[in-house]
Amino acid sequence: MELRTISAMAKRVNEIIIFVFVALFSKAIGAKPYWRTRWPIDRVSTECLTWQLAVEANNVRGWRIVPAHCLSHIEAYMTGGQYEQDVDYIVEQIESYVSEIVVGEDGMDAWILDIDDTCLSNVIYYKKKKYGCEPYDPMAFKAWAMKGECPAIPGVLGLFSKLVKNGFKVFLITGRDEETLAPSTIANLHDQGFIGYERLTFRSPAYKGKSAVVYKSEIRKQIMEEGYRIWGNVGDQWTDLQGDCLGNRTFKLPNPMYCVP
Repeated sequence: MELRTISAMAKRVNEIIIFVFVALFSKAIGAKPYWRTRWPIDRVSTECLTWQLAVEANNVRGWRIVPAHCLSHIEAYMTGGQYEQDVDYIVEQIESYVSEIVVGEDGMDAWILDIDDTCLSNVIYYKKKKYGCEPYDPMAFKAWAMKGECPAIPGVLGLFSKLVKNGFKVFLITGRDEETLAPSTIANLHDQGFIGYERLTFRSPAYKGKSAVVYKSEIRKQIMEEGYRIWGNVGDQWTDLQGDCLGNRTFKLPNPMYCVP
């Protein structure tokens, strides 16, 4: 009996010693959140990831260029597979939402899609511009767009095809200039498989000088005034998804290379 009592007491004393040791050790290394690991980290990489998250969450607005020290980070993101994975995941969410919609027989169910870096990718062009680390060059971008060589973003092309097949009317709204870029853009979309959309709207002279939010809001308003029901709106810029007549839901695709104010 005495031996068991002594054994229990010894066990208890041992537990107390361990508890005190852990408490003192924790205090010595500093209080850290329980979820934080102490693995070595790349400070530049984490800073750029933080910047990218802030940009995508629209907490950083009106930014002009990607921070120079983030070039490698953005390049890896855009070309290393993560960008495609993120786009595909968002498309999966859109398609899940689409599956819940009962399409009417009147042909007035609509979706809005942006073009640049929503339907068509400009990554090839932005590679030459250090993935956004260089200031926006309107003349160089116009020359690129006039070539009509932008590849389709596969996930969005698949979404587009499903929307058309399911009876939705797809309206493409772009900030590209109507007078100079309409022919090459129409041909580029056709060559990449974007066939069967209801209407493609360019920025006409009437909208020159107006912000992207004002311009796209007015176009969406016109569509709704025609009687269409806008179920969804997809774009890579927050200005694609702000303003009036946005539709039932909006979906933001990632784009850490440039910002359209």
